[in-house]
Amino acid sequence: MRILMVEDDNSVATMMEMFFQKEQWQLDVAADGQQAIDMFKTKQDEYDMITLDLNLPGKDGMQVAREIRAVSKAIPIIMLTARDSESDQVLGLELGADDYVTKPFSPMTLIARIKALHRRAELTETETQEQETSGEYDVQTNHLKISQRLREVLFDDQVVEGLTPKEFDLLLTMSQKPKQVFSRDKLLELVWGYQYFGEERTVDAHIKKLRQKLEKVGPQVIQTVWGIGYKFDDTEV
Repeated sequence: MRILMVEDDNSVATMMEMFFQKEQWQLDVAADGQQAIDMFKTKQDEYDMITLDLNLPGKDGMQVAREIRAVSKAIPIIMLTARDSESDQVLGLELGADDYVTKPFSPMTLIARIKALHRRAELTETETQEQETSGEYDVQTNHLKISQRLREVLFDDQVVEGLTPKEFDLLLTMSQKPKQVFSRDKLLELVWGYQYFGEERTVDAHIKKLRQKLEKVGPQVIQTVWGIGYKFDDTEV
């Protein structure tokens, strides 16, 4: 992998570079937000992953995430934050980050998160390639059509715009089994590719944004099952 690390703390970047070298990963480091945006726009096809510090000089991590997502919906982003505020973490996820790790963190924890996110991205790419010869939709319900090949979602033949990779994967996972209730932990396992209990706000933040985008084209089809999780159901729409 080639990773873009956006980190103004040189000691953190140097430490992670040593660990990444053991994994045979290549690391580029941007020390501020604008440098990160410029580097990504120049070499976006070369990067497999971005780790993004939230607290940066100049443009902060929130602004960087917003501008990167305007360029690419697909690049996986892991936020690194020393902030304890839940609202900051949720906002970062809503702006398009796929995951977050709170500082101080174990290097092995970050590496595990990167591997899991990368595996999921590779799996999605493989599934897309396998569908390239087929024009059929992978999911068709009463109102919804989903194409993994095109990464496209139609609700009553209207395109659902602006879905991030994780929002798309969440909708695909739930719509493949309509009316089945998925716990947050199960969605973390299926969509993020690993289990990390106690981080339910990650799922909630992505569900919130997914609902907002679905509501632009039709009624709500993702239902909250209180005390358990979420389910997809468009049979009563």
